[in-house]
Amino acid sequence: MTMRSDAIKTGLARAPHRSLLKADGLTDEEMSRPLVAVISAQNEVIPGHIHLQQIADAVKAGVRMAGGTPLQINTIGVCDGIAMNHEGMHYSLTSREVIADSVECAVQGHQFDAMVLIPSCDKIVPGMLIAAARLDIPTMLVSGGPMLAGHDKCGHQTDLNTLFDAVGQVTAGTMTEEECAWLENTACPTCGSCSGMFTANSICCLAEALGLALPGNGTIPAVYSERIRLAKQTGMKVMELVEKNITARQILNEKSIHNGMVLDMAFGGSTNTMLHLTAIAHAAGCPVTMDDWDRISAQTPNIVRIAPAGPLHIEDLNTVGGIPAIIGVLGRAGLLEGDALTCHGTMAEWIEECPEPDGEIVRTVEGAYSPVGGLKVMRGNLAPDCGVVKKSAVAPDMWQHSGPARVFESEEEACKAIFGGAIHDGDVVVIRYEGPAGGPGMREMLTPTSAICGMGLDHSVALITDGRFSGASKGPCIGHVSPEAAAGGPIALIREGDIIDIDIEAGTLNVRLSDEELAERRASWQPPAPKYTTGVLSRYAKLVTSADKGAYLS
Repeated sequence: MTMRSDAIKTGLARAPHRSLLKADGLTDEEMSRPLVAVISAQNEVIPGHIHLQQIADAVKAGVRMAGGTPLQINTIGVCDGIAMNHEGMHYSLTSREVIADSVECAVQGHQFDAMVLIPSCDKIVPGMLIAAARLDIPTMLVSGGPMLAGHDKCGHQTDLNTLFDAVGQVTAGTMTEEECAWLENTACPTCGSCSGMFTANSICCLAEALGLALPGNGTIPAVYSERIRLAKQTGMKVMELVEKNITARQILNEKSIHNGMVLDMAFGGSTNTMLHLTAIAHAAGCPVTMDDWDRISAQTPNIVRIAPAGPLHIEDLNTVGGIPAIIGVLGRAGLLEGDALTCHGTMAEWIEECPEPDGEIVRTVEGAYSPVGGLKVMRGNLAPDCGVVKKSAVAPDMWQHSGPARVFESEEEACKAIFGGAIHDGDVVVIRYEGPAGGPGMREMLTPTSAICGMGLDHSVALITDGRFSGASKGPCIGHVSPEAAAGGPIALIREGDIIDIDIEAGTLNVRLSDEELAERRASWQPPAPKYTTGVLSRYAKLVTSADKGAYLS
């Protein structure tokens, strides 16, 4: 059969190319087979990625068993937890585009016939999925799997967010430094992506609904041997896609994006998933809007609450059937596109095989936590285009809140005030100029949100930003406010003491200012000077679109 890789290995003119491939140790027999790019993000910094060579080796074994020739290529990654609350976080979302570009360059430059993507965390997963949509060749994804939860001295589960909260508790005097140190040594006990329904695990779970990953991809723990078997099965499955000529965009399209959005609302994933799925949909040629998100949220029950929305972790979801258990509930309720194609058949065929929900970790539609999704789109005169909040992780007593704005021009300024005891009951912390272009890079705000929670203020203080939040963030925090401050959005016009009204149930976010007052303030507003004038951040700030568009590069 004709293969893409013939462009580098077939015919007299390709003798030099074959010679170079033979310098890699390839035989004529190996070159006669489909060439499969195994794209790994393995590195020794990110705990979700430190073990990915083992996953890559298993994938390559699967490819060889099914008659292909795997060739490994590595790409970069940034650990959001390690990058949190300093200059490094400017590079996290930025890295998503670098990863997508690097995968595209490597695969197109060498004309691979197919590829298997091996990410685990945060921006790496969506970056690779964006590349899959661009390249449109047979593609599979298998992640490194989630970390196991830690446990405190009372046996309660802990995770990375436990430490961020602990910093606030120590500051408030409700925890000792010795207790915090004990948690530091136990909360992240294994390799893998951080153990809650944080950004990494959210998007790894969504990859199953999108159809490019096998069932179990999002929930089988990193340290289980089952994860190795899944990787081998993924390598074999990509060869099946090659044989059937099923390419990424035959799977990744408007139907699968719909299914991903529904699953997201059902398990209340990270607010970052709204950013990433919107960008993936754009790359796949089936763009979605905040109105689409709002519509799907209104019709999808929230049936799972994993940390930070509840006490349990991904390993617990895995024990009751993982994502297939959720897919079964949603599919039998008619909420999914049954004729959507996945790597292992149609969605309708998958639904028939899905287990029944256990009723506790995965609830029924009738027993749902909420009749609407775990994520909520917010709009109003403070966020004309959008804001987003993880409603399922907000206590009901903070679904409505009004209070004076406490305005900060950066995350660092806000953290100094929070840890310094300058934030009081009723306040609304506003952190601006942290958006996609203004940040640049739309930094995550886990440190200030966790400080607010750890200091016991999450039932009396709200936070609003044009930046974004970690999937571990909880409490009344609204991010992605668009237009962002750097673009002259209303959040740039807020002044200290302005009264802000939040109604999460109604989805409204307003400041008590007339249109005339906002117009008068806008007339005197001046855009800030760029924070970076050279390098990748300078280029990113010039090209990035707004959060409601997915913050892709124009």
